[in-house]
Amino acid sequence: MAEDLNVIQGTKEEQYKSLLPQIKALIEGETYLIANLANVAAALKQQFNWLWIGFYLVKNNELVVGPFQGPVACTRIKKGRGVCGTSWAEFKTIIVDDVERFPGHIACSSLSRSEIVVPVIKNNEVVAVLDADSELLNHFNKTDQQYLEAILSEINFD
Repeated sequence: MAEDLNVIQGTKEEQYKSLLPQIKALIEGETYLIANLANVAAALKQQFNWLWIGFYLVKNNELVVGPFQGPVACTRIKKGRGVCGTSWAEFKTIIVDDVERFPGHIACSSLSRSEIVVPVIKNNEVVAVLDADSELLNHFNKTDQQYLEAILSEINFD
């Protein structure tokens, strides 16, 4: 596939429906995980223009920043800390409408107002999380959860 992304306007669901097959085509045949994570983060950033989008990978019992798009990020996050560490510890997607109200939120950027974190679970273990931050309150919802989980299911984390 050409590395051009067809960015569309429309509802959130229409945008994801357009983006999902493009991401599939973009990562098809590529076996290097970091390349795929980088392109997925770039595609999501280009389509939605979120403040920050990227991956944290589990390494030595910590989340370590991986490919991302946006301002500089926290490098390491402990299990159970912040939204990312909590998603990892609880094995579930977490949507935070207002990060100021999330106990223990880690403010990597003071511009972040809402967040979604989706864990990647392989062999009953979280191996990574996808983290997205927005400058807007109440930005993420179940539609984001559904499609981000679908996108993650297309990536080979082996």
